[in-house]
Amino acid sequence: MKQKKTRRMTVQAEATLEELRKLKTHPTAEELHNILRKRLPKVSLGTVYRNLKMMVREGEALRLVQPDGEARFDGCVDVHYHIRCRSCGRLDDVEMKPLTRIEPRLQEQSGWLVEGHSLEFEGICPRCLSMGGVC
Repeated sequence: MKQKKTRRMTVQAEATLEELRKLKTHPTAEELHNILRKRLPKVSLGTVYRNLKMMVREGEALRLVQPDGEARFDGCVDVHYHIRCRSCGRLDDVEMKPLTRIEPRLQEQSGWLVEGHSLEFEGICPRCLSMGGVC
């Protein structure tokens, strides 16, 4: 029986994952880079991008592509949903239980092998609402 390879994380990768998991703001790579530089002043933006790509590939982070093409990252890989502000682009987690019966029903109806799903709501965030719908 083959043993699963264990990957040893670099100091930069460990710090990237730790900082990403602390944040609930779903940062871009650039935003995360600015945060990491306080901890690791010499970390490059390229290193942050490479680490994020590896973490997404290995299931340790999520890559959330926004309508404008900008990628944001999420350190929570459990099934959960998001809500995005149409005005400012803010992206928050939605505190609700995931839909559990939808995948088997879709699989039965469609014949597809359903391996997962994602759901994103759209609206106007409280800050934008308080500013007349635009912030």
